[in-house]
Amino acid sequence: MIKDKKTTKKDETTFKSWLKENAKALFWALLIALSVRSCALEPFNIPSGSMIPTLLVGDYLFVNKNSYGYSKYSFPFALAPISDRIFYSEPKQGDIVVFRLPTNPSVDFIKRVIGLPGDTIQVKAGVLHINNKPVKRNFKATVMQERQGQMLEHKLYDEVLPNGLIHEIIEFSDNEEADNTISFVVPENHFFMMGDNRDNSVDSRFLDKVGYVPKTHLIGHASFIFYSNNGYAPFVAFWSWPKSIRWNRLFRKIGP
Repeated sequence: MIKDKKTTKKDETTFKSWLKENAKALFWALLIALSVRSCALEPFNIPSGSMIPTLLVGDYLFVNKNSYGYSKYSFPFALAPISDRIFYSEPKQGDIVVFRLPTNPSVDFIKRVIGLPGDTIQVKAGVLHINNKPVKRNFKATVMQERQGQMLEHKLYDEVLPNGLIHEIIEFSDNEEADNTISFVVPENHFFMMGDNRDNSVDSRFLDKVGYVPKTHLIGHASFIFYSNNGYAPFVAFWSWPKSIRWNRLFRKIGP
């Protein structure tokens, strides 16, 4: 059967109209998704054990990007013409923050805010000191944790920050590389970050690798875990995927 010219032209018009409407819908969907990612929530996954026991490798979380205002690093490819921060609100001591690494701004890091601008920070025999006062830590338990490919005993503590925030940390010992440091004075508009896994965290204690984090490099406050996987299920073994999900960590709020 041969279609007449009028039918063919009508079909072409209908197809073009369909294509135009779908392209428009896709454009708006992408614009909304980009806006949400840039201004509200951004997903982030935990690739290392530096924040154990608070965050585990395989945790996926959302970062609240309006917590501290916006800088150029709040936007994809750091293209926004912002030299400092707008709508700025200073992080609180104890906040878990995603930030751009000062020594390599293309890399995202996640740590806990320990020192605010003007604070003096030092670690002595494993004990954190803020403004020349030791921070109280209460022993909770001995836990097994991987270290250099081996499962070894670590001590689990509750650490009580000066503002009253209590959070867990783990220590392998009090005589590791960063358990005795110089006295750091946090510069204006900068922050001192540390991992909760104190003997397995590259953080502000290492000035040549991380150092003080400028406020311009803050991305946002870690909000909640939306997914967590222990990584034991092979990708091809789809039937074992549910067993690898840490169900008790899903939608868990992070911090205060």
